[in-house]
Amino acid sequence: MSTSPYLDLAALTELASRSEAVAEPCSCTKTPLDGWQSQPLSLPESQLREVGTLLADAGEEPTFSEYLLDGARYWSPEAPIAPRYFPYNRCAVWECAVCGRGFLRYTEGGGYFVDRRIRLLKASLIVDAAL
Repeated sequence: MSTSPYLDLAALTELASRSEAVAEPCSCTKTPLDGWQSQPLSLPESQLREVGTLLADAGEEPTFSEYLLDGARYWSPEAPIAPRYFPYNRCAVWECAVCGRGFLRYTEGGGYFVDRRIRLLKASLIVDAAL
């Protein structure tokens, strides 16, 4: 379980805005992460540091409902980032220790696999959608 602080919408948006302002090239951007991807080998774990969580209440099971608009799909780079909805409600927010770009990460578990997924944090995609 994460010991990182809970990030409300304002804190998440601030981190995302700071991340979007980073213009310098970095090894964390070798693989495009605009939409959800399995964490690429080009992005070593040691290059990331956890800064917070979007899991509002660790004692309550978050919803598996997704919030998608205009035909966007889960994997789509245009899919909204809705913190109360899956998978965002299970995410931790991480930053690249080299350049400061922000990422959302969660672990997808299936019948026979575990997949660490990652997506670039973008302020322009964050929506405050009620459940």
